[in-house]
Amino acid sequence: MSTITLITGSTLGGAEYVGDHLAELLEQHGQTVSIVNEATFSDVINSHKLLLITSTHGAGDYPENLAPAMEELAENSPDLSSISYAVIAIGDSSYDTFCGAGIHADTLLKKLGAKPIIQRLDIDIMENPLPEEPAEMWLSKNLAQLCE
Repeated sequence: MSTITLITGSTLGGAEYVGDHLAELLEQHGQTVSIVNEATFSDVINSHKLLLITSTHGAGDYPENLAPAMEELAENSPDLSSISYAVIAIGDSSYDTFCGAGIHADTLLKKLGAKPIIQRLDIDIMENPLPEEPAEMWLSKNLAQLCE
């Protein structure tokens, strides 16, 4: 069984709360989870199975704790074909950049050859002020695929 690298991109802590909650649930199902709240380029490229949870900051940007790693990925274009991944994007639908960071991350990972395990989950905090709830429902529905 491989370790799930759970990377969070968070400005106000929402994505970290979601990450901590999902890590706890995954561990209850026998998974080994490595939580990374200050991601580096090597955290991404050295993962085998990646769960990326990010909020969107500003005009569709990554939060400061995730931006450098994602920018380095985009600049260096490494081959990520050995990585399987899933993305949870958290945003506010009252902005035209709704879930922009998560959408960009999903697109970039695919472009670099990583294989999506599950379709990206976009969480609207306007409808779900507690993003842990839709994330938990998503996880329970997709647990088998994520844990393969």
